[in-house]
Amino acid sequence: MLTQEHKEHRMQVCQDLLNQYKAEGESFLDRIITGDETWCHHYELLSKRQSMEWRHVNSQLKKKFKTLPSAGKVMCTVFWDRKGVILLDFLEPRQTINSDHYIVTLTKLKARISRVRQHDNARSHTSLKTVEHIANLGWTVLPHPPYSPDLVPSDFHVFGPMKDGLRGQHFPSSNAIVRAVKQWATSAGADFYKCGMQVLVHRWRKCIANGGDYVGK
Repeated sequence: MLTQEHKEHRMQVCQDLLNQYKAEGESFLDRIITGDETWCHHYELLSKRQSMEWRHVNSQLKKKFKTLPSAGKVMCTVFWDRKGVILLDFLEPRQTINSDHYIVTLTKLKARISRVRQHDNARSHTSLKTVEHIANLGWTVLPHPPYSPDLVPSDFHVFGPMKDGLRGQHFPSSNAIVRAVKQWATSAGADFYKCGMQVLVHRWRKCIANGGDYVGK
């Protein structure tokens, strides 16, 4: 549940970002690079819609067994902009995402781009060590309110479709998942990523109109 303080913070951040967009136009969105992490399981459950079957009114009902996401999984970090995915990074077994690991990931990103303009406020992303490293790289971090996945393009635009593309497939190994994620990221197309970044402007406005409440669509 968002507190009134959370709502006011969300509105202020959205207004600040809208002001930048109004002042700079589309070039502001062109410079945004956003990144986040998600788990990719060896088996993603089918959604209710995907598992629906056409049956005759007199058809015998089939037993459905309860299934769970597989224990095998890989942590995937995605950085992207309006033109598409810039960096896909996968966590090695027995590694954890901490400040040191995130700094290595940002260094990989630096090799691919000249600037990054956005990341979220997970603890490893905002530790003093990480903040200092970002400053040394000469990058600017856009403000982002906590408890706001509805304002993070990876959360509201990329991860859902990506996991839908993996659902129902049994991957024998983590390497197989990595290949599938890379294939999906490429096949999504430039228009998909452009739309995800463009809708940010709509969500900033809607958040303000909603008094800071969560944005649906």
